[in-house]
Amino acid sequence: MTGRLYGVGLGPGDPELMTVKAARLIGEADVIAYHCAQHGRSIARSVAEPYLREGQLEERLMYPVTTETTDHPGGYEGAIADFYELSAKKLAEHLDAGRDVVVLAEGDPFFYGSYMYMHERLAGRYEAEVVPGVTSVSAASAVLGRPLVQRDEVLTVLPGTLPAPELARRLADTEAAAVLKLGRTFGSVREALAEAGKLDDAWYIERATWGQQRVAPFAEVDPESAPYFSLALLPSPAYTSRVDGEPAPHAPAAVPVEGGEVVVIGLGPAGPEWLTPEASAELEAAEHIVGYGPYVARVPQRAGQQRHASGNRVEAERAVEALQLAASGAKVAVVSSGDPGVFAMASAVLEQVKDTGVRVRIVPGVTAAQAAAARIGAPLGHDYCVLSLSDRLKPWEIIERRLDAAGAADLVLALYNPASRTRLTQLANAREVLLRHREPGTPVVVARDVGGPEEDIRVTTLGELDPATVDMRCLLIVGSSRTVAEQRPDGRSVVWTPRSYS
Repeated sequence: MTGRLYGVGLGPGDPELMTVKAARLIGEADVIAYHCAQHGRSIARSVAEPYLREGQLEERLMYPVTTETTDHPGGYEGAIADFYELSAKKLAEHLDAGRDVVVLAEGDPFFYGSYMYMHERLAGRYEAEVVPGVTSVSAASAVLGRPLVQRDEVLTVLPGTLPAPELARRLADTEAAAVLKLGRTFGSVREALAEAGKLDDAWYIERATWGQQRVAPFAEVDPESAPYFSLALLPSPAYTSRVDGEPAPHAPAAVPVEGGEVVVIGLGPAGPEWLTPEASAELEAAEHIVGYGPYVARVPQRAGQQRHASGNRVEAERAVEALQLAASGAKVAVVSSGDPGVFAMASAVLEQVKDTGVRVRIVPGVTAAQAAAARIGAPLGHDYCVLSLSDRLKPWEIIERRLDAAGAADLVLALYNPASRTRLTQLANAREVLLRHREPGTPVVVARDVGGPEEDIRVTTLGELDPATVDMRCLLIVGSSRTVAEQRPDGRSVVWTPRSYS
């Protein structure tokens, strides 16, 4: 009979914060395994020491490297992968001999812990159990004496190893946060906190619950003094506002405060090269950025700017949030891809503004149809119509009637939202409607991810269009009876619609 594997969480450092179950399993185990650096000392073993007993076997899993400097042919990742394989083999030998093995893990085994790499290699072959432990984040909150989050606040846990711009973006998007793995990353974490406008609210907690723990405002800490076992904490902003006597963030006033406004901004179809100077200036001036998560992520971070990302199907709620922020006197930017007035947030905001008294301005952007047309030539060179095939906000009967009318009028069509995971038949139906009025050889441009890393522009015909090759990231341009598609000598396809109709 083989032994049983246990990943045992020891908590943040104080042996008295270990669970009763963890202490019992440590005392009963045949083998105690723990990770350590090349000096051989193990923090995990020192925490568990009061519960060890004589006669237990100890398996020391010594890291070959502790930084990314190594002469291993596979680099740092290769050296670590080999180490985990060797460590798992050592534990498997004990398990095959019928010995129960406890792998000690500081904090919680599945929270940035080394045990998880043993678990993924061994749990499929042996009985395995994970015993949770108090995390360093919980311990930091406790020693600071401030709650992490309350009510509907959002807590974000981040590794300090992320690039500073990415850290800044994520910190700006959340109310409360914990940033782990400081040490060598302290400088970039400080930079990110400052860029997100949250440095003054951040706390530094070192070795929480240990005898030599340290708590201080993050801005006052010497970067050279920060060890690996430290973290940055942004506790509950609602609690902070009550304790420190500051106004609670995002609290709307009963009546609009002079100076607040909502600016609905078009970001264009892709990267910053599609952004207009006017849009850039408005984004720079905004105190709050509101929008669908991927669009908010495209906005360059500015110090002190707060970001409010949300899902794709909550346009009305997003508009209400922006208007409430503006009613408190803030300058708010609501962002949309392409142009905000084309199947985007401008209408949603204007629909909700009603009697709020909040000023709303619209800043245009390059539309997806314009971008796709420019990539292939000038298919929109004559009269055209723009139509969404999504029947989420309007019934299909209306869409079909409009397709039929546009087809009969011989208009070029720019088709937005042609397909999605839940809308698999609409494009095929639209194709059949248009074939009532167009020849099968009518040019069709299928433009996917225009301006993005997966950009793909191809030309087909209405008769040969395969709806299965089209997804939500595509925009289609269906030509009129006058639209021309040609292959140039260099192999490029060019599509245009003549200005004249003779």
